[in-house]
Amino acid sequence: MSFIVEQSSSEDFIPVPAGSHLGRCYRIIDLGTQKTEYMGETKFLRKVMFAWELHGEDGEGNPLATAKGEPMAIFKNYTLSLNEKANLRLDLQAWRGKPFTDEEGRRFDISAVLGHWCMLNVIHRPGKEGKIFANVSGISPVPALVKKAGLPDGVNAVQMFRLADPDHEMFETFSKGLKAKIEASPEWKAATATKSPAKASAKPSSGFDDIVDDIPF
Repeated sequence: MSFIVEQSSSEDFIPVPAGSHLGRCYRIIDLGTQKTEYMGETKFLRKVMFAWELHGEDGEGNPLATAKGEPMAIFKNYTLSLNEKANLRLDLQAWRGKPFTDEEGRRFDISAVLGHWCMLNVIHRPGKEGKIFANVSGISPVPALVKKAGLPDGVNAVQMFRLADPDHEMFETFSKGLKAKIEASPEWKAATATKSPAKASAKPSSGFDDIVDDIPF
């Protein structure tokens, strides 16, 4: 099953509808260190992408599915930081409905969210040439009534892509744009230049050893 459908300029491209949707986190992608520019300042920051498959219906009662009948998906990039004001930390705290402890704020295993459900608030942002982009503006826990009614079965395989030990088979499922972004990172260049399959570690690193530990979500 494909992971990312590239943004298309064709008229049949349909963005995720705005509103609150039930989502399941099925992939986390290590993007490596990326160049970012904000208010005239250039920085190089470690980035990570979260991917959710969506379940439910739009405002007209149509299922949140692609033309192939697969769940629609939505993605959000984060700076890999647990600073108190970092978007990653704020979203994770909102997702689980409680703040991090001091210890969790220092080290947290982000892979712990894989396979977990949440509610995603999606807003639309106008782009160039009349395009509409769907962005995740907020995350919250799944309401008790929804859980009681029963969560749907997940569709996509739960996976994590780590630049410390890249899965090349998974990498080939990424879009051209995502591949190019990852390939531009120094972490990808280092991994592909010095590591061969024969030398792969028996216990691969998470790729985020500076902030992670085995702490339940």
